Amino acid sequence: QAQLMESGGGSVQAGGSLSLSCEASQYRSGRYCLAWFRQSPEKGREGVASISVAGVTKYADFVKDRFTLSKENGLNTVVLRMTSLKPEDTGIYSCAAYASGLDISCDVGGGRYDIWGQGTQVTVPS
Repeated sequence: QAQLMESGGGSVQAGGSLSLSCEASQYRSGRYCLAWFRQSPEKGREGVASISVAGVTKYADFVKDRFTLSKENGLNTVVLRMTSLKPEDTGIYSCAAYASGLDISCDVGGGRYDIWGQGTQVTVPS
């Protein structure tokens, strides 16, 4: 099955920007939904954004117009570009995937994601 490796993350001032990358390897086919989740003590785990095999993206309401998810390097890497960051965006961001077959779009959040990366910390000090 696919394996996921995140990179990026760090600390940035409120209003700043940061990009996270998720490289997927060992795909048996290309038909995976890929998504970013985040987790914080205050809010628990939240779905942030997803992208389908067809490139259809979906976003949580709290990141719309601020975050952009895209594929790079063909199917192997997805990049989450985060702008106008707020202190409430602080958390551990994890990349996740599930075998989606021919789904046009993918869940943002939810329990279908069964392949996970190790996570990367994003901190936006208040």
